[in-house]
This record gives sequence, structure tokens and C-alpha cells, in this order.
Amino acid sequence: MVSCHGSEHAAEQGAKCVENVATGKLETFAFTFNSTNMTHFAYGISANVVAVLLYGSNFVPVKRIETGDGMFFQWVNCAAIWVASMIGDVMLQSPKFHPFAMLGGVIWATGNIMVVPIIKAIGLGLGILLWGSSSLLIGWATSRFGWFGIAAQDVSRPILNYCGAGLCLLSGLIFFFVRTDVELHPNSESLPLLIDRRTHSGSFGPRSSEFWIDAIGPKTRRVIGCLLAVVSGLLYGSAFAPILYIKSHSSCHESMFHGASIYEVDYVYAQCSGIFVASTVYFAIYCAAMNNRPRIYSRAILPGLLSGLMWALATYCWFLANNYLSAVITFPIVSAGYGLVAALWGSLVFREIKGLVNCFIFALATCVVLTGSLLTAISKL
Repeated sequence: MVSCHGSEHAAEQGAKCVENVATGKLETFAFTFNSTNMTHFAYGISANVVAVLLYGSNFVPVKRIETGDGMFFQWVNCAAIWVASMIGDVMLQSPKFHPFAMLGGVIWATGNIMVVPIIKAIGLGLGILLWGSSSLLIGWATSRFGWFGIAAQDVSRPILNYCGAGLCLLSGLIFFFVRTDVELHPNSESLPLLIDRRTHSGSFGPRSSEFWIDAIGPKTRRVIGCLLAVVSGLLYGSAFAPILYIKSHSSCHESMFHGASIYEVDYVYAQCSGIFVASTVYFAIYCAAMNNRPRIYSRAILPGLLSGLMWALATYCWFLANNYLSAVITFPIVSAGYGLVAALWGSLVFREIKGLVNCFIFALATCVVLTGSLLTAISKL
């Protein structure tokens, strides 16, 4: 009997040990899982912050440079984007090229040709804020609700996600009421000398005062600039839909994209190739419309190249953030964040925002966009 009780007692002790070991393993697994989640979250947010800073600053190099109607600048800018993406493609060991991703580049380049008129009409800060808000709306909705045949993305706290996206959009509407003091053209010290001295040459166009944006009154110019910014933002926000479509159909056996990469960075080169092809076509059409006398601004070349490089690096950082988080999280943060950075450049450096009321509205919109970005970020946790 003693032996039997001893055996039962030993068995009970053994069972408890096994149970404790199993519980310890589960706790260790949960801790490791949570640590991994937090690490990925930190990586994603860090990459997002870099993308926001670069996107919001990529037009700063060209702000004080005369670019005329912007067609030459956009071609230089897109050429730099394509070269940077080609280098990135080599570093990634040349993933499979999907021509369908080039469609996104064509859409993006179409929106990009409006950039210079927008900045001249309503300023760097307000322009980027408005197209960032409309880009946010279409991009977030595409990822969240699965538009254009894309698989809808879920979040842990959908209410926070909705509130965050709504606040980010509201910030753009508030920024609309900020009055900007925009200088149509740089001062005489910043004007390219070649354009000043060779205005009637076949290689250089007329003075900037003859461009269509100059002939419009201030109120009409503001309305047109705001409308162009909204349209440009809708195109920017839709430009990444082809990549998301390829990703969402990569696991479908019936799809032509079966087995495609699930990492967005593998599609950057294809998209940037579409950007360069489309911008080249637009520039060729422009040259033909100008009777082969395009307005070339030599001083816009290096700033245009730097601007394109910054955009390409920002896109790689953003797509890297998507791997750690998801587009439904990163899109509102990036779209609202880079608008805020651009607004800070416009108000603090270029003095586009003046007056106590304007500063108050700007501060209010800043608080709204920061709150919205924070809610969107924690909705994934």
C-alpha cells in the first residue's frame, strides 16, 4: 500500500512538473511572439518616419529654382527615380519583373506633371498637404476595403483605424483654410542666367512671366491649384494599386501572378520603369507641341536629380515598412506625415504661412494629423 501511494504521489508530482514545463514553454513562446511583434512594429515605424521625412522634403531642393512649366523638371526628376530604382534592383539581385506594376508608374507620372503648377499656385506646404489628404483617402480605402480587386486588410482595432484615417483626412480639410503667401518666381538672384540672357533662343523658352499660371488672378489661381492638388493626390494614391493587386493574387492558382513575390520592394524597379517611360512620353509630346523648342532650365537639373533620389529612397523605406506593418497602417501615416513635414518647410523656412490666425489653424491641423497618425499606428497592435 505504501509503495502504491508512493507511486501515485510520484505520478502526481510528475504530472505537475510536465504541466509546469508546458506552461513555461507557452509563456516563453508568448513572450517571444510579443517581442517579435514589437520589434517588427519598431522597424516598421522607423522606416515610416524616414519615408515621411524624405517624401515631405523631396521638393525642397527645387523650391527656389525657376522650373517654368515643370515639364523639363518632371522628366529629370523621373529619370533620377528610375536610375535609383535600377541600383536598388541590382542590390536586391533583380527580382522577377512584372510589367503590370509599370501601370502604377504611369499613373504616378501623370499626377507628377501637375506638381510645379500646384506649388506655384498654392505653395509647397498647402499643395503637398492637399494632395497628401486625397492620396490618403484613396490609398487607405483601397487597402482597407479591397478596392480594384485587392484583398482587404484587417486590423486588430478597426475603430481606431477608422478614427485615425478620418482625423488624417480632417487635417487636410483644416489645412485648406490656411492662407499662403506664395512667391510665383524666385528673386532675381535665383533666376538662371541662361534664361535671363537667352530668352529668344531656340534652346530656351520665354520668360516665366509668359507662362499660363502667371496670367491667372490670385483667387482663380488658388482654386485651380487646389483642384489640381486633389486630382494629383488621387492619382498618387492609386499608383500603388497594381502592386497590391499582384500581391493579393500571388497565392491564387488561376491567376497569372501565382507565385509572385509578397514583398513590395521587389516591384519598385518595375513601377519606376513605368514612371520613366510615361514621363518621357509626356516630355516628347510637350516638345512636339512646343515645335521642338522646349523650355529647358539648366539650374533645375541637379535639384531635380536630388529630388528624384529622395523620392526613390522614400519609396523603398515605405515599402519596407509595409512588410513589417501593412498598407492600411502605413498609408495614412505616410500621406498625412509628409504633408506635415512639407507644411513645416513652407511655414518655417519659406515663410508661406503668415499671420496669427493662419498659425493657429496650422497648429490645430498639426495636432489633428499627429493624433490621427498615432491612432492609425496603434490600431495594428
